[in-house]
Amino acid sequence: MWTGPARDGWPLYEFALTATLMFAVVTVMRWVLDPASPLVLADLRTALLVVGAITGTMVFGLIRSPWGRLSGAHMNPAITLALWRLKAFPGRSVAVYVLAQLSGSFAGTVLARLAWGPAVARVGYGAVAAAPSWNGWAVFAAEGACLVLITLMIGFFLARPARERWFPWVLALLVCAIIAVLGPLSGGAANPARQFGPALMSGTTTGLWIYLLAPALGAALGAAAHRRISPSKGYGR
Repeated sequence: MWTGPARDGWPLYEFALTATLMFAVVTVMRWVLDPASPLVLADLRTALLVVGAITGTMVFGLIRSPWGRLSGAHMNPAITLALWRLKAFPGRSVAVYVLAQLSGSFAGTVLARLAWGPAVARVGYGAVAAAPSWNGWAVFAAEGACLVLITLMIGFFLARPARERWFPWVLALLVCAIIAVLGPLSGGAANPARQFGPALMSGTTTGLWIYLLAPALGAALGAAAHRRISPSKGYGR
């Protein structure tokens, strides 16, 4: 988990990593959710379990990739914000990383549309949606809580550098669990970049503010909670 300043083109790696992740996410949703697909899974929970497993595997692989080791492979504006609030990432680099991640989300979604054609539109470009029984505030609370948990996990590993090698594994499992459990309920995005590109491409932007703001607030709350639990001078290298 790299925590140095963004320089030497590293935000471009964030763009590429986020685009790759989003291309993979939209692609797997195209194959397992499109009714016309030969690989379609009729049961939504089973389909989201597959999506979660593949997404978690992608997150692990991208973190461990050469570009991921250089940029930190945040691929999530809320994680960038969490690292800044944990004093493990420079504030001057937050905006450029967030811009790279959101741009990468849109680019990855566009690439999936170019690769798979109208089938991508039939699954809403991979945009997540809450269950009809969940109102906006319930979704906001769930999506924010995910980032509180993720931020506390990040803080745990930052405070224990000797165990850092386990971080990609734990994050991958956590991402898989969030998608599998919350996917049918709140949508299980837990990442502003995860929803940004698909929402713009599909035009489903009514509740987009929830998926952008809730994870950011959760990251800030998680960092504040970590500082109370484990006060430190910061983890910058």
